[in-house]
Amino acid sequence: MDLSILSLLAQATLVAKAVLVILLVMSVASWALMFRKWLNIRAGLKKAADGMDRFNHARDLREAVQSLGGDPASPLYTVAHEGVTEFNRSKEAGNSEEVVVDNVRRSLRQGVDMEMTRLTSSLSFLATAANTAPFIGLFGTVWGIMSTFHAIGAMKSASLATVAPGISEALIATAMGLLVAIPATIGYNTFHGRLGVLETRLVNFAGMFLNRVQRELNAHRAVSRAGQTE
Repeated sequence: MDLSILSLLAQATLVAKAVLVILLVMSVASWALMFRKWLNIRAGLKKAADGMDRFNHARDLREAVQSLGGDPASPLYTVAHEGVTEFNRSKEAGNSEEVVVDNVRRSLRQGVDMEMTRLTSSLSFLATAANTAPFIGLFGTVWGIMSTFHAIGAMKSASLATVAPGISEALIATAMGLLVAIPATIGYNTFHGRLGVLETRLVNFAGMFLNRVQRELNAHRAVSRAGQTE
C-alpha cells in the first residue's frame, strides 16, 4: 500500500505535488506550534497558580510583588509590572486615593490584555490552517480529476485501469487536507479553552493586586491620621 501511494505521488502533476508540499508544511508547522503552545500554557497555568498563592500570603504590597520572583516568563509578570508602575507614578504625582485606584485598575486591565494578546497571537495560524487546508486539498483534488479527464480524452479510453490512478492521486490531496485541518481545529479549540482559564486567573490576580493597593492606601491614611492626632 505504501509503495502504491508513493508511486501515485511520483506520477502526480506539478500542481498536485505543490499542493501536497504546501499541506505538508502546514501540517509540520501546526504540530510544532501545538506542541510549543501546550508546553507554554501548561507552564503558564502552573506559574500563575503558584504566583497567586505567594502573592496572597505576602504581608504587604512590596513583599507581594517581590514574591513573584521577577520572572518575565510568568503570565503574572506583565500584569504586576503595569500595576506597580502606575501605582508608583500616581503616588509620586500626588494624586488622591480614588485617582490612584482608578489608574491602577486601568493599568491592570491593560496588563491582562497585553498578556492575553501575546499568548493568543500564534493561534491565528492554527485557525488559518483549520479553515484553509480542506480547500487547498480540494483544489488539488479538482485539479487531479481535471488532469485525469484530459488524459482519458487523449487516450479515448475510459476503463477502470485508466481512471483509477488519476482519481486516487486526486483524492490523496483531499485526505491530506483533512489530516491538516482536523488536528489544527482540535488544537485551536483546546488551547482557546485553556487560555480562557488562564485569562480568568489573570483577572482574579488583577483583583487581588487592586485589593492590596487599597489596603496599602488605607494603612497609609490611618498612619497619617494617627500622626496628626499625636
